[in-house]
Amino acid sequence: MSSDGNRKQFWKRNAAKVPGSIQHVYGAQHPPFDPLLHANLIKAGNKPPPATPGKPKKATTFQEFESITSDAWDVGDDDDELLAMAAQNLNIEVVMETANKVNEHKQGQREAVEDCQPPPTPPTSVLEEESECAALHRQRSLPHRPPVIPLVARMADQNTSGTPAMTEREASRLDKFKQLLAGPNTDLEELRKLSWSGIPRQVRPITWKLLSGYLPANAERRESVLQRKRQEYFGFIQQYYDSRNDEHHQDTYRQIHIDIPRMSPESLVLQPKVTEIFERILFIWAIRHPASGYVQGINDLVTPFFVVYVFEYIEEEVENFDVSSLQEEALRNIEADSFWCMSKLLDGIQDNYTFAQPGIQRKVKALEELVSRIDESVHRHMQQYEVEYLQFAFRWMNNLLMRELPLRCTIRLWDTYQAEPEGFSHFHLYVCAAFLVRWRKEILEERDFQGLMILLQNLPTMHWGNEEVSVLLAEAYRLKFAFADAPNHYKR
Repeated sequence: MSSDGNRKQFWKRNAAKVPGSIQHVYGAQHPPFDPLLHANLIKAGNKPPPATPGKPKKATTFQEFESITSDAWDVGDDDDELLAMAAQNLNIEVVMETANKVNEHKQGQREAVEDCQPPPTPPTSVLEEESECAALHRQRSLPHRPPVIPLVARMADQNTSGTPAMTEREASRLDKFKQLLAGPNTDLEELRKLSWSGIPRQVRPITWKLLSGYLPANAERRESVLQRKRQEYFGFIQQYYDSRNDEHHQDTYRQIHIDIPRMSPESLVLQPKVTEIFERILFIWAIRHPASGYVQGINDLVTPFFVVYVFEYIEEEVENFDVSSLQEEALRNIEADSFWCMSKLLDGIQDNYTFAQPGIQRKVKALEELVSRIDESVHRHMQQYEVEYLQFAFRWMNNLLMRELPLRCTIRLWDTYQAEPEGFSHFHLYVCAAFLVRWRKEILEERDFQGLMILLQNLPTMHWGNEEVSVLLAEAYRLKFAFADAPNHYKR
């Protein structure tokens, strides 16, 4: 692994490649695939040379790899001046100082939380059921699932025959959710405990709204709060959206307009009505948060909320559904609710998206240190082949693993993130560590820089479902408590 001095020189030599400004993102595939990059590897008879012990050739560098790869590092020339400024100061001390200032700024803007929400009691049932399975999955790769899996899975993994009958255990859990939500005042602590292991699709919309703080626990107040917040959002539309073509905002709107077609799933986001909704949500959020503005990666965070709230109005799978067939009132409700819940999420991680993205820089550094403690073999292997964590984990933090996992898995993951205290800002770090170590066998088999980067940017999760996500979460939960003495910079 390069020294801090070499790393600083790398960014100076490649000032135009500093992450943090508007830049291109990967396509909508999960995982992304670049035929040009893979051409030499898949050509018949073209096998890589046998690995030699010791340090790899100096020619196998990130600069060389980056030059033949179409990824998220390209930026426009008009950003060079700002990026050069960032490059000269991109070290952990400055990053932490910047992030602390952002946190102070956020604290003054954040709405008061209705009541303090202590961490939930450890989900012992999950850990007991999956501890053996977690150990097994760390040792070997999981078998492939059937090739056709619905976009959003139910409580149990779905199969190709359509929607399976609800099991007795699923029906029992659904009843528990309904009973808890039916009371005049929902016990949010109990709701978190119940949600940690996954939320049934039927009650996921209301549960997400409660856990995100968008809706109050008091049932009588919910309808009035919904009406007020929805009216407030469309008031922003009337006030600000016409300014999208003004000189001050046209670059932001243009970048949003470019990024949305690259999102996943294409069958959803390429529908004209959905594209319009996403453009409004992202533009209004950007101009109401000038400390960060719009940064690529934020666009992905709208999708899970939008899909979950669409399911309040439909029964069929969303990939085959024409969203424009919904009534106008339903579309307005989905749009406003998605905006506010995305805003609640971003309130907790806004330093991920301010200038030079200091929150992400800190979390990537924390991930590196954490992996060095939990799996020294993997960490040393990355060092040996000069793979910097920033080169692959930047996207993991920027997009909350949404480019690494199918959408159905992201939604299941977010059930737990919303149930965990600081799920998106802190627990996500342990999920990323568990995710990386999950592929230790495949990582240790790669014997050069390029092979490692191709693997880490194209991890085979296409057929993952609830089982794999539950194992990942159980391992992350174990790491969280095993490394409770971790340094303070592991935390937000």
